[in-house]
Order: sequence, then C-alpha cells, then structure tokens
Amino acid sequence: MAEILIVDDDEGMRYTLSVLVKQLRHNPFCVSSLKEGFHAASSAPFDVVLLDVNLPDGNGLSSLSKFRTSPSDPEIIIITGYGNPDGAELAIRTGAWDYIEKGASLKEISLPLTRALEYRTEKKKFKSPVVLNREGIIGNSPKLQECIDYLAQAATCDTSVLVTGETGTGKELFARAIHKNCTRRNKNFVVVDCAALPENLVESVLFGHEKGSFTGADRAEEGLIKQADGGTLFLDEVGELPLKIQKAFLRVLQEHCFRPIGSKKEVRSDFRVVSATNQDLNLMVSEGRFREDLLFRLRSLTIRLPSLRDRTEDIRELATHYTDRLCDRYGFATKDFSPEFLEALHTYGWPGNVRELINALERSIAMAQRLRTLFTIHLPTRIRAALARASIRSGLRVNNSQPGNWEKENGALPKLHALLETTERHYIEDLISFTGWDLKKACSVSGLSRSRFYERLKKHQIQRPA
Repeated sequence: MAEILIVDDDEGMRYTLSVLVKQLRHNPFCVSSLKEGFHAASSAPFDVVLLDVNLPDGNGLSSLSKFRTSPSDPEIIIITGYGNPDGAELAIRTGAWDYIEKGASLKEISLPLTRALEYRTEKKKFKSPVVLNREGIIGNSPKLQECIDYLAQAATCDTSVLVTGETGTGKELFARAIHKNCTRRNKNFVVVDCAALPENLVESVLFGHEKGSFTGADRAEEGLIKQADGGTLFLDEVGELPLKIQKAFLRVLQEHCFRPIGSKKEVRSDFRVVSATNQDLNLMVSEGRFREDLLFRLRSLTIRLPSLRDRTEDIRELATHYTDRLCDRYGFATKDFSPEFLEALHTYGWPGNVRELINALERSIAMAQRLRTLFTIHLPTRIRAALARASIRSGLRVNNSQPGNWEKENGALPKLHALLETTERHYIEDLISFTGWDLKKACSVSGLSRSRFYERLKKHQIQRPA
C-alpha cells in the first residue's frame, strides 16, 4: 500500500483522484496549494505526487524539482487542465514520471501511477547508499543535486555522457568526477580540447602516427585516443570538433579501433567517452555543422549543469569555499564578508558563472590585502558598474538591509529575463570598455570562450567602433 500526495486546487479533481487512489488500494492525502504540498512532502514519506500546474500560490511545473528533493524522493506525475507540448517536454526534462491532461480517462491516469509504483518498488530492492567523490563540486541546491543524481548514475555504468551548460558552470569538473567515481578511476583521464586542435594535425593528435608518415614525423607518436585506453577520453567543447573528423571519430566510438597515420595495422583502445559543450548541438545538427549519428553516440546520458543565477542558494557556500582556498594560497588570514558584499554576489547575474565568481573573489582578495573583511568596494569595477546600471535602468534599487531584496519604485518589478538580458548587455559593454577591445583579455576576464564572446556581441548588436 503506497502513500500518494495529491496537490490540486480543484476540489472535484481532488475527490476524483482520491477515489481512484483508494480503488487501487493506496492511501491518498489531498492539499490545495504548493505551500501545503511542500509541508506535507517534507513532513511525511510519499511514494508519488500527483501535481497540478496552475495553483493559487505558484506553478507546479516550476516547483517539480523541489518536490523531487523532499526526503522520500517521490515520483512526480503532472496532471493539468492546460496541457501544452512545451510544458510536457519541460516536465519530462525536469524529472517527472509522466505528464497527463485532466481530460484523460481514469485508466490513462491509473496506468502511469501503477507503473511508477512498480518502478519505485523495484528501485528500492537494489538501492544502496552511493558515496561519491565530489571533490570541487560545491553546493546543495535542488538543481545541482539533480546533476549529482545523474553523476551517481553515470558512475555505475560505462555509457557515454554528454555534459552541457554555459561557460564556467563546471563541465570539466563533472567530467572528472564521473571518471573518479567509476571503475576506470585508476586509469588515465585524457582531455581533448576540440577547440584547440591544430587543423592540419587533428588526425595525428587523436590517432597518433608512425615515424616518417609525414614531413616532420621523425618518430612514432601515440595519439590521445590510445592514451585513454582503459580510462576516460574527455572531449571538451566537442561542438568544435572539425566536421571532417566527426565521421572518422564515429567509427572509433563504434568499433574502438583506429589506424594511426602511416600504419598498416589497426589499434584497439578500450576507453569511455565523456563530452562537454556550451553549444546547442541539436541546432548545429539542423544547420549541418554536427553529425546527428555522432550526437546520438555521445549523449546516451546527458547532464545539464545549471547556470549560477539558477542556483543562487549555493553562492554563499561557493564564496566561502573559494575565498578560504585563495586566502590560503596567498598567505592571508581567513576573510569575512560584509552583508552588502554578499548581497552584491547574490544580485549580480554572473554571465561567466562559477569561473567568473572565482575571478571576482580573487580580485577582491588582492584588493583587500590584509583587511579581514571583504566590502563591495573590493569587487571588480565592472561588476559594481553593471549592478549600478541595472538598478537605475530597471527603476529599482537594492535594499541594503536585506540581501537580494529589490524595492519597487514604479510599482512593479521587471521580468527576470529582461533584467538579466539588460545586465548581460551592459556587462559586455563595460567589459569591452575595460579591456579596450582586447579580445584575449576580455575572454580571460569574463571566463567566456572566444566563440561565446562573439555570440554575445552579435546578440546585443555591439560592434567595434570604426
């Protein structure tokens, strides 16, 4: 007999679902709001949550991850009267068991519920505590925890993994964690920087070559794929892999065999592939810039890392961790944060994500020197300027007494997306002004790759002055 939580503000629907649950010989518990649902899920164990989307105090779909991180880790089935394809896709991507419209028959509701409970029963039989090596992965926000759960899955199998996310979110960190937690941990972790592969030597770097196979090949060299034999081959920025190499690499993934340049014999390499990208590979496929069959091979399991602005709950822990490390590196005593300093960290949009946060903390510590407390004056000027400009343009100002609390001056808050877009645009403007259009320096300061930096210039229609 299972415990089923029903979260729906429609009294008739609550009654219908509770009758169905009882007919299936399970126990229903009904609430009419998200607040009541969160309280119930955190107070008692539930096996399944039947969750409505449009609730009086919020959107059930947006709150799905919060229910999934409750102590009993229930399965979630979305039941909505306003079904749409985007919502269905979002629900599945966020971890829902199923997405059902309220007009469905009771059979169409009872079958997914029954299957979810069968799955849960099977899972409990084989579930054992997984102790992960999380070295360098800081934070416990719901969105990061979802990625940790996928990391745990990746550690128990040998399938290919694609790690996606914006620049600076920690894709290589997760790739290394996958390697450290799997059975290949004692073998090599070989990094292939696809964006930095020399165009005329790509095949030689990947596959190796025999002595005399081309001009300058004065000795035989083992390629990166062979070096990963028994371990993990990490394809960083895989979207930059040259198109002419993608076909050859597809065969390597399928057969784990390849022929070094100039060799008459094929070589085997037993490697696991983990890839990372900040690009939309599906879009690249549609544009003919990436092979679809290769993408299928690379993404047996996908881990989508959240941006820092989507997990602001982790900012204080991240700031404390890296500040302590940086102070230790430079021989300074541990530093405290002023309330306004923390407020600024939570308010800023962090287009460069964790990497930009680390750079900002390093600069702040360098400015503070022996002072025991970090103040906003120690933050990089570009960040303080971006925050100031955003607050003026949006008609808002920051309330210094409560971190992250925006005060309304015009009676309404702006849309979050619009505010982030504005902040990013003016950050890029400040960045190019600060670096004087030195692209190498701009990429270094922001943590953006050259391609991502150009994308943002194009997006915001920022052009170099004549």
